Amino acid sequence: MKKLFTLLTVLLGIGLYNADSKACSRVNYHGADSTFVIARCLDWKTPIPTNLYVYPRGIQKESSDQPGAIKWTSKYGAVYAVGYDGGITEGMNEKGLVVNGLFCKGTVYSNPDTEGRPPMSLAMFVGWLLDLNATTDECVEVLQKHDFNIGGATFDGGTVSALHWGITDASGKSVIVEFDNGEIKINDMGDYWAMTNDPQWPSMKAILDYWNNVGGTNMLPGTVKSPDRCVRANFFAHHVEATSDPDLAVSIARSILVNSCVPYTYLIQGEPNVSSTQWRSYADIKNRRYFFDIVTNFGLYYIDLNKCDLKKGASILKLDTSKETKLMGEANHAMEKSKGFTPMY
Repeated sequence: MKKLFTLLTVLLGIGLYNADSKACSRVNYHGADSTFVIARCLDWKTPIPTNLYVYPRGIQKESSDQPGAIKWTSKYGAVYAVGYDGGITEGMNEKGLVVNGLFCKGTVYSNPDTEGRPPMSLAMFVGWLLDLNATTDECVEVLQKHDFNIGGATFDGGTVSALHWGITDASGKSVIVEFDNGEIKINDMGDYWAMTNDPQWPSMKAILDYWNNVGGTNMLPGTVKSPDRCVRANFFAHHVEATSDPDLAVSIARSILVNSCVPYTYLIQGEPNVSSTQWRSYADIKNRRYFFDIVTNFGLYYIDLNKCDLKKGASILKLDTSKETKLMGEANHAMEKSKGFTPMY
């Protein structure tokens, strides 16, 4: 009876998190011989046009168009996924550092203590981390200083970009960064290999612990709710082959992620904001290959950072995903010189 009561309590708690418009999933695939693939999907109720950009080293940037903005010169080249051609959703730099932003409606960025700090736009936050840091520990050190006040423009008719971030480096070390009433909370993922949206990580971790004790071979939750997707992804990430074959590693990570995605055009009666997966990405950290997979396209393609000119003075490159709908395999040839995107501060 005690076990049954615990099960019902957990299931009731999971049920409180509606299948809403803020649905994304992230999986950490741990292969052999330092093979790590970070797989994520972006789900939203309306289209979010997303283009790929490769930025070289040595470019001057700023965190905001407001007074007192942080300014920096990029130390590392990186590939970015840029939503609406105005904000960096995620990316990977030449050192193998990967940063992904996922929605988390419990996020509160600011409080009275942070409001006077230098402004940091959400449009540039991921770029700031990728441009200046090589490892997860370096990111943590920078973030713990919290010498900025983060915020950003709304989109899609006034939606606030309430986010949390997964960060992973070439060693496989991963953290989740969340803002709780203006305070930065940095959570070491340890042996947890998935994240989704709500609840925030301490509560999500408790849900994962419960299902780890149940055992996924006996039962797994199957809905598109955030905790259910996280439980499934975490279980399968721990129960697949650990390979060093880079192509197979991406394929395995892809299969895990798809199991936690929301099918395209899926609807629930009475839930008008349920989101289906629009695109997926796979960052092969060891081989510095960033894969992109738009669900309505025919194939999967990737940018090979090893083959990009990332030296200071090199051109910014752009892959317009709306024009390149039939790409498969390496897509470096499809990138064109660009002035870069214009941040939506």
